[in-house]
Amino acid sequence: MYLCVPHYVSIKFAAFHSPKRDFKLRAVSAEVADHIPAAPISLPQGPWKQIPGGETNLILHSSLVTLMPFLLDRLLQNVVAAAPVLYCKSILNTSKTARAVLINAGQANAATGDAGYQDVIESASSLSKLLQIRPEEVLIESTGVIGKRIKKEALLKSLPNLVNSLSSTTKGADDAAVAITTTDLVSKSVAIQSQVGGTSIRVGGMAKGSGMIHPNMATMLGVVTTDAMVSSDVWRKMVQIAVDRSFNQITVDGDTSTNDTVIALASGLSGSTKISTFNSNEAVQLQTCLDVVMQGLAKSIAWDGEGATCLIEVTVTGAGSEAEAAKIARCVASSSLVKAAVYGRDPNWGRIACAAGYAGISFDQTKLRVLLGDTLLMDGGEPQSFDRDAASDYLRKAGEIHGTVVINVAVGDGPGRGQAWGCDLSYDYVKINAEYTT
Repeated sequence: MYLCVPHYVSIKFAAFHSPKRDFKLRAVSAEVADHIPAAPISLPQGPWKQIPGGETNLILHSSLVTLMPFLLDRLLQNVVAAAPVLYCKSILNTSKTARAVLINAGQANAATGDAGYQDVIESASSLSKLLQIRPEEVLIESTGVIGKRIKKEALLKSLPNLVNSLSSTTKGADDAAVAITTTDLVSKSVAIQSQVGGTSIRVGGMAKGSGMIHPNMATMLGVVTTDAMVSSDVWRKMVQIAVDRSFNQITVDGDTSTNDTVIALASGLSGSTKISTFNSNEAVQLQTCLDVVMQGLAKSIAWDGEGATCLIEVTVTGAGSEAEAAKIARCVASSSLVKAAVYGRDPNWGRIACAAGYAGISFDQTKLRVLLGDTLLMDGGEPQSFDRDAASDYLRKAGEIHGTVVINVAVGDGPGRGQAWGCDLSYDYVKINAEYTT
């Protein structure tokens, strides 16, 4: 059962009808990536604890079981879709199982025509033979330069060694997160452990992305996993909500990629009670964990924005609904003028108010309130007297430590609350992308 709408993939493991296999493949690359540090992952306080590793942690520690029927909820919204995206759509139209995810970094394999598509087919076929599974049980993700085909010969030659070197260790998870990076300065992975219905479960993931980042995914790849037991329809809805609260709420430069994909896997290996209703207490608990992991990964992507010196976190309250608040927050975080002002250490409340106003959400401007950190810049729709030097210093200090600039916007008295994340817009962003081959 699947639904095909642009832009991410959620996958659920089925009841296991075949013996366990020690398949530990999460991400592989034709080129070995140099070591890069891990991104700081900002998680809120809650009934969970962060544990080592990322997406491989909970699956690999359980020994990956082979069968997993999936649901295709959305892939990217860019109509210029890369070959691996088209391939996954085609596979998911005819197959209900997947057993491996193969990821290459360096070549996006987008706008590469029939030859690029055949490269994907051959890569999936070669890996399937090594793993002794069917070709249609291999999903492909690619990232890199648009117009460049996969370096197929190098990739195919490396597959035996990559399969033989698969590891269930935390280092294996970290290596996978590094291998999928391109212009990223840091790798992005996180895993948490929590209680759902009295049973200990884990949720983890990895992602990549630094530029060409804008809501409706970003130029990003992600794999998120859990060992909780959850029905297909509930899991699909959870993933949709979590993506809308995370990856669809980040922006770096306003450009949407050709390759956006997030694969979400649920194995049921924790032995937890099956979650079959969306409004159950167990579903709420798992949704919270999924939100936390995806938001942690999404924020790390925005934090690592090309040329950025700080993360911008925008929180909007008082809207009529969560969706309305999220749309306003996204507009503020996406504003080039707001981003440039943050980089210039300019506490420019007018740009924030303007961006909130053109979001397309109606609100009473006499109730508009804007705070930069702890400094009240605007209240009742009017500017307030504030210490401009102190507010500028707040921005400067955040930039010096690559910290977080917090912007709070209230638009009324409604129940809606939403968040979005971006980064400042620096001279280096222009330099990086002026010199980057696209």
